Amino acid sequence: MPRNRSGRSAIQSAIDIKCWQQQPPTVVEARPARCPVCGAASCPLGGAIRLQGHGRRERQVWGPASPDHPPEVLSVTARRYRCLGCRAVLLVVPRGVLGLRVYSAAAIGFALALWGLALATAAEVRRRVSPAKIFGDSAVAGWATLRRWARDVAQRRLFSDAPDPGPSASLRTSTAAVATSLAASADPATRALPIEQRAFFGAAHAA
Repeated sequence: MPRNRSGRSAIQSAIDIKCWQQQPPTVVEARPARCPVCGAASCPLGGAIRLQGHGRRERQVWGPASPDHPPEVLSVTARRYRCLGCRAVLLVVPRGVLGLRVYSAAAIGFALALWGLALATAAEVRRRVSPAKIFGDSAVAGWATLRRWARDVAQRRLFSDAPDPGPSASLRTSTAAVATSLAASADPATRALPIEQRAFFGAAHAA
């Protein structure tokens, strides 16, 4: 079970958001193989369980469920664990849920591709990705969240495994490069789809 590379407050499960909601995993099914803080095995051979269930926590996840669906607010029940060795409390979330971010990885990847590759306006990207219905005056023609994601991409704080476009690249160029990489990581069965839709599916795996 990989550590969430886009945030430090959550561990991503191999189970995606849709399957997690349809059948939430048991405490055994969601338990990480080892503690990401101290490295201790969660269930050492012949020993006691080191990562013990520590309750649940509701997480909101924003964005469309698929590229052709309207954006929505989902609620997922994440599982918490406590390491008996280092006392760390861990939060296990579905694949595609990012630590410290309310939008899903797929929604962010979709937004980056719409803006960087399809050259959609920030307002159009917001309409297709954000479930929020109330905006301030400054949001009529732009979307501050989109520019924050673009800056995070350029500064390697988001989807950091994507190729680095270099320090001289503009925000839109950096965004386009990362979105192209996300699209390339999507399942080969999606090759016939537009590149922004492939970025949606690739982002959930690349986060």
